[in-house]
Amino acid sequence: MSRSYEVIFENNQKWIDAKKQRQPDYFKELADGQNPDFLYIGCSDSRVSAEGLMGLEPGEVFVHRNVANLVHGLDLNAGSAIEYAVSHLKVKHIIVCGHYNCGGIKAAMVPEDMGPLNPWLRNIRDVYRLHRKELDAIADEDARYDRLVELNVQEQCLNIIKMACVQERYLLDGYPIVHGWVFDMRTGRLIDLDIDFENILADIQSIYNLTDSEWVVNARKQSA
Repeated sequence: MSRSYEVIFENNQKWIDAKKQRQPDYFKELADGQNPDFLYIGCSDSRVSAEGLMGLEPGEVFVHRNVANLVHGLDLNAGSAIEYAVSHLKVKHIIVCGHYNCGGIKAAMVPEDMGPLNPWLRNIRDVYRLHRKELDAIADEDARYDRLVELNVQEQCLNIIKMACVQERYLLDGYPIVHGWVFDMRTGRLIDLDIDFENILADIQSIYNLTDSEWVVNARKQSA
């Protein structure tokens, strides 16, 4: 067994000791349950750690990660995580966080057959198709990739807003609020894209509005 593997468990023990020294009941409280305010949906890239870059501790953020931080209707993994976070954990904020220098974004723009990755990367290519005019006007290749990272975050945020559980809870409680971020690993900074969802959704709201169901109407009456 390699030394680098064994070190992980040594580091774990050091982490346990440090936590207990500062807070003797830390693990008892951790085991009692979770009540995070945040759902973080990010990329699987090993350089982007949710809790670390947000300065949060275990139990403070519910995390879902995949290649290129995608959320699409047929992905039961992401959908289940969002449903649980919204309906059961009652998170107040949903964050989609992309990052510059994303390998998934770049792979999607390579005109090659990626085998089993093709269906996944097609979602990113669809983002490019929707915003092709803007992206093709960017001459610098690196700047074009950076902008595609941002637009991909925007589209995944919209996919979350389209979900019934998100719409219903927002109508009842005023939460969750959806945010689009980008992590710039060249500087270490988190960037809030300040996406104007109200303006973007204006033309499509009637199509994706799922809040006229009998359940929502009755729930709103009961909460009034």
